[in-house]
Amino acid sequence: MIRVLIADDHPVFRDGLATLLEPHPDLEVVARAGDGAEAVAFAAEHRPDVVVMDIQMPGVNGIEATRRVLAHDPSIGVLVLTMGEDEGTLLSAMRAGARGYLVKGASQEEVTRAITAVHAGGVVFGASLASRIGELLSPSPARSATEFPMLTEREREVLDLIAAGRSNAQIAAELYLAPKTVRNNVSAILSKLQATDRAEVIIRARDAGLGQRD
Repeated sequence: MIRVLIADDHPVFRDGLATLLEPHPDLEVVARAGDGAEAVAFAAEHRPDVVVMDIQMPGVNGIEATRRVLAHDPSIGVLVLTMGEDEGTLLSAMRAGARGYLVKGASQEEVTRAITAVHAGGVVFGASLASRIGELLSPSPARSATEFPMLTEREREVLDLIAAGRSNAQIAAELYLAPKTVRNNVSAILSKLQATDRAEVIIRARDAGLGQRD
């Protein structure tokens, strides 16, 4: 059962989303927050697996709330569900640690699929953002895939899969490694690249030409 916290300042949308999710056999809505401060407090109180986070909220916005939630508990997955599609908001959400980004208007199936993927450690973007993500993260001709000489060959393999959006479990299966080994490699990559979170690693690796997989 995936425990979900919904944070949105519009009661109709917040309660409507909860109503859509509650019948799902693998999802449990454990709390509903009306602003960013409540989202942070409820995340600490209810310890959800995934927070579905709006961006434009009074007081503490969704970007800052995401930072605070993850600072307290990095294991929580944050899925942004908002009206904004601008590049600045998208990149700010990723840098704050969000692992998913959908625009309001996404189908119920798309939202539930994204919650499940984020809970599993994946990185998810809505279909309407696919082309924009490609433009933002497409490799620059001036950048080389050999940009990370401080990494070992194994760490580069793991980095390539991280950039392709794979979760730790998927990386372990693809490289035939123990989950603990993958976690250690990911920690080493974050440390060597001096990255604050997985989203920053993805951006830098994609910009250097890694992660270009089907």
